[in-house]
Amino acid sequence: MENTTADAMFSVNNLWMMMATFLVFIMHLGFATLEAGLTRAKNTVNILFKNTMIVAIGLLTYALIGFSLMYPGSWILGKVLGFSTIGLACPPGAEGMIGWADGNYTYWTDFLFQGMFAATSATIVSGAVAERVKLSSFLVFTTIYVMFVYPVVGSWVWGKGWLDSLGFHDFAGSTLVHSVGGWAALAGILVLGPRAGKYVNGKIRPIMGHSMPLATIGVFLLWLGWFGFNGGSVLSGDPGAVSYVLTTTTLAAAAGILAAMIASWSIQKKPDLTMVLNGCLAGLVGITAGADVVSVSSAIIIGFVSGILVVVAVLAIDHLRLDDPVGALSVHLVCGIWGTLAVGIFSSSYTFLTQGLGVLVYGVTCFSAALIIFLAIKHTLGIRVSEMEELKGLDLGEHGMEAYAGFQIFTTQ
Repeated sequence: MENTTADAMFSVNNLWMMMATFLVFIMHLGFATLEAGLTRAKNTVNILFKNTMIVAIGLLTYALIGFSLMYPGSWILGKVLGFSTIGLACPPGAEGMIGWADGNYTYWTDFLFQGMFAATSATIVSGAVAERVKLSSFLVFTTIYVMFVYPVVGSWVWGKGWLDSLGFHDFAGSTLVHSVGGWAALAGILVLGPRAGKYVNGKIRPIMGHSMPLATIGVFLLWLGWFGFNGGSVLSGDPGAVSYVLTTTTLAAAAGILAAMIASWSIQKKPDLTMVLNGCLAGLVGITAGADVVSVSSAIIIGFVSGILVVVAVLAIDHLRLDDPVGALSVHLVCGIWGTLAVGIFSSSYTFLTQGLGVLVYGVTCFSAALIIFLAIKHTLGIRVSEMEELKGLDLGEHGMEAYAGFQIFTTQ
């Protein structure tokens, strides 16, 4: 009877983890449509191409080496760097099945779920450097960053490394996924510079996205996927824990939307849909670090503050002449930092000092690593398309095709 119960729970837990994996996978479609909607039509093919390649590169590099770097089992250098084996090596028999992960899911489920996370950090970078980065150079950056940087820094917490030993808490990746991508995005923006015509004669020239329906669809897909992103991070199908995390996650997103509406309407004198959409994502990013350990009321506060922060950050970053077409820095970096620090504010189990140390360490490491990679690519392969390619659009320049071929714009005299 005891074995039968254990087998049944194993099947239920593993099924939930696989469903969570599917939900995280659909987030990549959300990122693709959001990014495409917030940029110009002439770059849509390029946006979709990059987001498709990121998933493939992320999964393959994670299978080759990333999984072993992130969950090493044994350490080479203290609890800073570890490694187990090249490729995937599922333990034989029951050890890789019901004997894996306390009987909650299989080795293969573990790999797939974590592999879906790996590509997300590069997806964040894609939006920030959109409309002017060379495709080949971006793919090289993605390969190096996802293969080495993401899993190594991830091992410090999720792989039971040195920051985990100090008591740093990041439930589903406000820092480990979103800020890791955000710091790399900042480095990319600095190396690339702004899009042509964005800042002219000391003035900020708005460059509007071409499809608000696509952007809105993207955000709703991301919100849906976040149920797997955070809910799956419970690492079991425990009904109490999963339902609680889904509740804090959803309420934070709703609070982020409301706060972004209030902030944008107050500051810009008009309710800005793009700000509200980013407010939703800001709330989700903000709650991701502490969705399992903060109260429901605290989750609402965290989401609400995130919604205000994202509006202020978008405007401030633009005034700093940092050209971020989709607001990736504001959503993933700024709100990722806030969400991580919020764990130390709203949870009595973790300290603000330790959370702050984690934010600092990840910032220095990830920004430095990304900057070195981007600069190396700039001085070898080159990193920016030609001025003519940028003017005509990367769809024609990089791919020789259009996203909306056959459509014509008619004007009257």
